[in-house]
Amino acid sequence: MIAVATASAAPSADPNHVLSLANTPVLWICALGVFLVIVIQSVIYMGAARKAAPSVGMSRQELNLSFRTGAIAAIGPSLAVVLVAVALLALFGTPATLVRIGLIGSVQFETAAASIAAGTAGAELGGPSYDQQAFAIMFFAMSLGGAMWMLSTLILTPLLKKGEHRMAKVNPALMTVVPAAALLGAFLSLGFAEIPKGSVHLITLAASAVVMGACLLLAKVPGMGWLREWGLGIAILLGLLAAFLASSAGLGPSA
Repeated sequence: MIAVATASAAPSADPNHVLSLANTPVLWICALGVFLVIVIQSVIYMGAARKAAPSVGMSRQELNLSFRTGAIAAIGPSLAVVLVAVALLALFGTPATLVRIGLIGSVQFETAAASIAAGTAGAELGGPSYDQQAFAIMFFAMSLGGAMWMLSTLILTPLLKKGEHRMAKVNPALMTVVPAAALLGAFLSLGFAEIPKGSVHLITLAASAVVMGACLLLAKVPGMGWLREWGLGIAILLGLLAAFLASSAGLGPSA
């Protein structure tokens, strides 16, 4: 709302004026507030995990290993998001990029929402018509979409938890199969969706899969168990390298 009010007071078609609005102190404060909430939530969840670990038979060493594995595994996806975020700084400004891309992480959703919202104002992202009013509409649309994601999670999580308890009563073994199948299906659908996009996407997917498989196999070798923690990050980094090399070789999208 603050962005909308400011935009209506001083509209300009100059992208520099858009960035002056996008980097206002108010938005910086909001962005830092969001990340403060994330830090507090992380501390609370880690404390809850430490308290619950003995009841499920996890030792302190196993718990620390799980924390370390999660932190290392997040490096690769974070680098991929950072690379895209840097490219969007000129369009969205730093606070909006930090909150929208850094918090939600769905670059496809954010850019699609921004493009559609800017289009309703007769503007094109980064074009001459991309003014402060278009930025305000775009940022509001992106924030509203993210809020609906969080609201849906808040409402649906308790309902899904009840369903989980009922399924566990019917067949406890089912709850070990369903989550694994859901994760496998989700990642397979994301992976296969990249194949029709072109040869570079296919090479990147294949390279990442081979590297990840090799890391899991090598992790069984004595003294190489650390690859279970670093495997995902290594696969993503080498996948990015494969994508760069394929692009540099002039491999374009498939016909």
